[in-house]
Amino acid sequence: MTVAAHSRTDRAIELFHALSDETRLEIIELLRKGERCVCELTDTLDAAQSRLSFHLRVLKDAGIVRDRKDGRWVHYELVPDAFEEVETLVSGMKPRALHRSESCCA
Repeated sequence: MTVAAHSRTDRAIELFHALSDETRLEIIELLRKGERCVCELTDTLDAAQSRLSFHLRVLKDAGIVRDRKDGRWVHYELVPDAFEEVETLVSGMKPRALHRSESCCA
């Protein structure tokens, strides 16, 4: 595996891991409507602060969300480029049609 392919694989693992949890998907759905304060996310999801913080950290580390501090409050929003990156990764995984001459058993 080339360095570039290995790097792409590592990035895909990071993104797909971040997107593989129900709570994180719920957070993303809430943030699709725009920036939200962490207190609003906690209330809406009825989640403990520590549990929510863990999930937000995973999303932030993957580059899917970013935060902004405003006094003692932290606001989160989605990073649109991350979703374009996911689309590109998934598109790159689509199977390609083999020509008869490319078959190993021709």
